[in-house]
Amino acid sequence: ALMEESKLTRFQKRCLMDCLERGDALPRQCHPTSSQEAAPMPPALSPARHQLSKLSAKPHLRPAELCRAGDAYSREKFRPQARRDLEREKQRLQNILAMGKDVEEHQEKQTSDQTKEEETPELDRFEELVNEVQERREFLAEMEALGQGKKYQTIILTEISQKMREMEIIDKKRSEEVKELMTKDFPSGNKS
Repeated sequence: ALMEESKLTRFQKRCLMDCLERGDALPRQCHPTSSQEAAPMPPALSPARHQLSKLSAKPHLRPAELCRAGDAYSREKFRPQARRDLEREKQRLQNILAMGKDVEEHQEKQTSDQTKEEETPELDRFEELVNEVQERREFLAEMEALGQGKKYQTIILTEISQKMREMEIIDKKRSEEVKELMTKDFPSGNKS
């Protein structure tokens, strides 16, 4: 199909097919009407052939002594890692066989759950919203610096307004809670 598309003559197609059948390399030039061989290029014009003849037939190998002299054959010394505590494993197995469950595992789970609860302080939703609004403003500033501000401006400003609205709702709830606490502390008859 490639030969048809390239508009080769019948003679050129026959030459190419002969080369393929013999397994030879394809010719660099195929004359359109004759089987003339192209005149070989003079050696002065092809420096690559001249350099190839200078190379020796033997590959350049390093002697074995040079290979062994380097660090390629040295092995790292084995350093064993810390093993598991066998006494603890024995105790654990005894507990499983005696009581049918692993007591230490249950205790570890309880302590790890308690530490997780203590480690993660509960973030206030209002503070989260403030952080989110700040992140969106920073993002919009970055996009404006990159020349993409118009593309994201309406989306980001809409998100910021939604966050601000949620912050207002939280603020109203908090102020109502404070008012309720204040009215409980002070009787309604005494408004001083």
